[in-house]
Amino acid sequence: MVGIIIKEGESIEAALRRFKRDCANAGILSEIKKREHYEKPSLVRKKAIDTAKRKRDKKKRIFAKKERA
Repeated sequence: MVGIIIKEGESIEAALRRFKRDCANAGILSEIKKREHYEKPSLVRKKAIDTAKRKRDKKKRIFAKKERA
């Protein structure tokens, strides 16, 4: 849970900026977007497999370029 204590003499705008930055660092907004719509567990697994495959293929391409050079 993100919370801030407003310092003496601190403006509301500055406190709000600090709160938004803390929320972004905690990953709250990305979690909200992820949970906005229900995803079936099978789709979650499929998405994870696809992401891993893309990362693996990218590493292969980078490694192949280094070998040629």
